[in-house]
Amino acid sequence: MARLAIALDPSTEDRLLADVVEHGHTIVGRLVGWRDVLESLDVLAPEVVLVGAGRDTLSAELLAGCDERGIRIVALSAGDAERAHAAQLGLHEVLDRTATWTEVEPLVRGAVPVPSRVGEISPRAPRSASMVAVWGPAGAPGRTTVAVNVAAEIAGAGHTVALVDADPYGGTIAPLLGLLDEAPGFASACRLAGGGALDRAELQRIAQRYSAPRASFDVFTGLVGPSRWPELSAERVTATLEAIRAWAEYVVIDTGFGLERDEELTSDQFAPRRNAATFAALSAADRVIAVGLADPVGLSRLLRGYGDLVDLVEPERIDVVANRVRTSALGIDAHAQVRQTLRRFAGITDVVMLPHDGRAADAAILTARTLRDSAPRSPLRAALRTYALERLLPVPEPVRRSRFRPAPMRRSPDRAAS
Repeated sequence: MARLAIALDPSTEDRLLADVVEHGHTIVGRLVGWRDVLESLDVLAPEVVLVGAGRDTLSAELLAGCDERGIRIVALSAGDAERAHAAQLGLHEVLDRTATWTEVEPLVRGAVPVPSRVGEISPRAPRSASMVAVWGPAGAPGRTTVAVNVAAEIAGAGHTVALVDADPYGGTIAPLLGLLDEAPGFASACRLAGGGALDRAELQRIAQRYSAPRASFDVFTGLVGPSRWPELSAERVTATLEAIRAWAEYVVIDTGFGLERDEELTSDQFAPRRNAATFAALSAADRVIAVGLADPVGLSRLLRGYGDLVDLVEPERIDVVANRVRTSALGIDAHAQVRQTLRRFAGITDVVMLPHDGRAADAAILTARTLRDSAPRSPLRAALRTYALERLLPVPEPVRRSRFRPAPMRRSPDRAAS
């Protein structure tokens, strides 16, 4: 059962109060206004905050405060204006103010509603993957863009996410999100793991926080220079990723492009390997996203690299993503061109298509924010969100509603005798 902090109008609060207690929840505070709620979060330590969706009780500051503390927030709206206000802030856990507690209870227990426009989850789509590695060949196919925004969409669905920059050729996640990268966070974690000193407290100290309404996540920044790649040995990377997996619900890894093993042909068996971090990340991942540019050069690079990738990862664990699909590079019916090429030369029949959306990508870079925050209505963000929800998250179980059954009619003794 949950600890609830409530900031509702008096009539709604009185209507729901008995049902809240009947379901076994504990009310730790009955508050007024979002500032009152925000200031009480550390003192009351609620697990769920139930508020009105109006501007007096729901704000971006309250959402950010709940995200930082891992507190679920559910809003009840009094009309379309309040529902639009909640949607603008990025809150999807919104019900009508007249909803019964039977409708509120699933959200309090952690069920995350998926908007109907996302579409139903395909029954053939694989289920939850707690560790996802994003790989792509040389040539900037969009590995980091996909990794960052997949992490944001999973976090936006209500999960704790850790984004890891494990590229041994130099990290780019920190500047993309406007984070300080004076010290490489992932390399620091790897050094501690090598000495057996990496625990939960150290992970919290090393990780940097990307804060956003309802989509905050932790980031382990990458190498500040390519010369420091020997710090990412296979043993250290494997141990660090397992520690992060135990710390967060989902781990998204931005890997390097190199899959060559030429360096292992040297006589020194103990020399560090440049691509060891990439191999370790691909081996540990439950799902591997293979990203390639949707143009003749990008597809040829993806096809060559895919042959090396399937030698390391089972094809069942690989999702192929074609990025920047556009008719200007492929001609008429670009989607069909991509599918036909990948099917003919690699036998790949299932391809995720990401549209070319330069304006949204530039806005994200300019503001150092995710697409979810900088361009929430962009087609690229919509495609990434659909992919994350349909392919990477577990299929939600349907909410079982108890059916109302009228009590049997009782006849009076006099009428029964007659």
